[in-house]
Amino acid sequence: MKTSRSLLSCWLIQVSRRGFNKIAINKAVVTCIIQLMCVICTSAEGQTTAIQHTVLKSPNGNLQIDFHQTGDEGHRRMYYSVDFYGKTVIKESELDLRLDNNLSEKAMALQVDTHQRWFENLKVTGVVTSSKDSLWKPVYGEQAQIRDCYNAATIAFVKDDNPIYVMYLEIRAYDEGAAIRYRFPENPKGTYYNITSENTEFSLPDGTMAWLANWAQAPYQKLPLKNWPGESERPLTLELPGGIYACLAEAQMVDYARAKFRLSNDKPNTLVTSMAGEAALISPVATPWRVIMVANSPGALIENNSLLLNLNPPNQIQNPGWIKPGKIMRVMNLTTAEAKANIDFAAQQGLQYILFDWKWYGPAFSFSSDATKVAIPDFDLPGIIQYGSNKGIGVWLYVNQQALLAQSDSLFTYYKKWGVKGVKFGFVQVGSHRWTTWLEKAIHQAADQQIMVNIHDDWRPTGEQRTWPNLMTAEGIRGNEEMPDATHNTVLPFTRYIAGAADYTICYFDKRIKTTHAHQLALAAVYYSPIQTLFWYDRPSQYHGEPELDYWKKIPTSWDETKVIAGLPGHYIATARRSRDDWYVGIITNNDARKLSLQLDFLKKDSQYTATIYSDDPGLNTTTHVKVQTVRVNYKSVLQANLFASGGEAIYLTPSK
Repeated sequence: MKTSRSLLSCWLIQVSRRGFNKIAINKAVVTCIIQLMCVICTSAEGQTTAIQHTVLKSPNGNLQIDFHQTGDEGHRRMYYSVDFYGKTVIKESELDLRLDNNLSEKAMALQVDTHQRWFENLKVTGVVTSSKDSLWKPVYGEQAQIRDCYNAATIAFVKDDNPIYVMYLEIRAYDEGAAIRYRFPENPKGTYYNITSENTEFSLPDGTMAWLANWAQAPYQKLPLKNWPGESERPLTLELPGGIYACLAEAQMVDYARAKFRLSNDKPNTLVTSMAGEAALISPVATPWRVIMVANSPGALIENNSLLLNLNPPNQIQNPGWIKPGKIMRVMNLTTAEAKANIDFAAQQGLQYILFDWKWYGPAFSFSSDATKVAIPDFDLPGIIQYGSNKGIGVWLYVNQQALLAQSDSLFTYYKKWGVKGVKFGFVQVGSHRWTTWLEKAIHQAADQQIMVNIHDDWRPTGEQRTWPNLMTAEGIRGNEEMPDATHNTVLPFTRYIAGAADYTICYFDKRIKTTHAHQLALAAVYYSPIQTLFWYDRPSQYHGEPELDYWKKIPTSWDETKVIAGLPGHYIATARRSRDDWYVGIITNNDARKLSLQLDFLKKDSQYTATIYSDDPGLNTTTHVKVQTVRVNYKSVLQANLFASGGEAIYLTPSK
């Protein structure tokens, strides 16, 4: 126990130097005890010569991460596990990176394969523990303020045979989950790290079920951890035995290759991180956070999704007052007259933006198209932008990756001069390290010119909206472009939306929707997006004074408080969101009819409210069959929602005058 004795000796020296001041002794004792708990060394002839053991608990003590390193010199392994309320969430699972630039003197002398386990000859040189508890305010979001509270351990490693190589394993324990990443400090003699694979494991209890989607816009399947038809997108929501729900995610994936999850080839009930190619890094650098969110209900996973934001750096945009959340609709026919008609409709319906989508500057997939010039007739873009400005409606433009790649160094400068408010990135390449860093750079370039961003197609966020809040929303979702059914819609809040805002592109009048109209109406409250697309396939001419659209007219897209009242993935969800004193509730069911009792105990106890309820009524003699009624309620009230198959209900609650 040499390490333990040296730590104890160090503590005694500190105490003798400080004198027997009570506060100093307490601090020294606490520090010494933490270090003694974190570092335990044992030896036995013919057996493992060293064991490094670190135990880290969350602030409320209900979540525990256990890390240990085993093995002799040159053959070490790292493992971790996670418990929640005393129940196993992650069983013993290996931590592993593979690099192709291992400059180990022994490896070079023996001419061994340098694509080896880079961790095999790492030894621990120290453990530092810390904690944080702070509040921060996002520019917009699902909550007005977010708490960032965790306990952390940073374990330092060095190569046995090449001490210029240092690595830190960073572990954080939140009440809401665990986070782990690898960090390489600045290294003047060995700056380059080419990570060929990351094989971080997640070994789960037998009987765990997963909501698997093979790509970002795929349908979901609920499957056991075996015989998967390919890899799973992230975040990956899991139902564990014993009523525990978990979600595997990644955070701060900004200088790396995207990771999905695959089944282990040789370990049952085990998932492995699967990178989309290599990541060529220059120190100092850190890998993305591997996140294990945990909760006792699926709704709590949604309420706790700010964990991914907390694992990203603070806002880097000074004076972000130009970033304005709002509702947007797409202009279907690109003519000046149609654009102005959409602007009039948007202003009438309480929207803030319109979008010109697809080919306004020419063939989108051609590098010969110039995204600073209008390429279609009868489309007076400067006049349209001015007309919208006079009506309080901003303009967004679609730009495909070819133009973004060729012109992004100057493109956003043009758009700022034109008065454009945002750009929708289309058909972006995703996954690889190259395209990840390119896309992050494009977001920063847009921010420099005060341009908001919406990224479409297969890309998903990892919390970087905190750092660059001009990234308003992203697709990466099977939405109303594919017209999914109601069951799929009830899965999305517990899966894709945990990653952050999503552009589902809600419709209302289009005859291809596979749900009721009240279901579509409720999606504006159930689904979070600071730029919320409404009327995606709809035209102003389809509107005939439907009174229920007053709900969309009132509803904001940024919130002071969010609560998931009830829900079960693939079955139903009821979400309540507050803006100032008003609450907006969205309830949707799957393809089956059901009855739900909605308790209003989230309302202020000393206030009376008027509830306007928008519900399906097939017997109503209107095109959309949505009934509107009002009732008086308070925090003791319980509303009964009788949901038709594929149906929904929207509720607006405002204090009674």
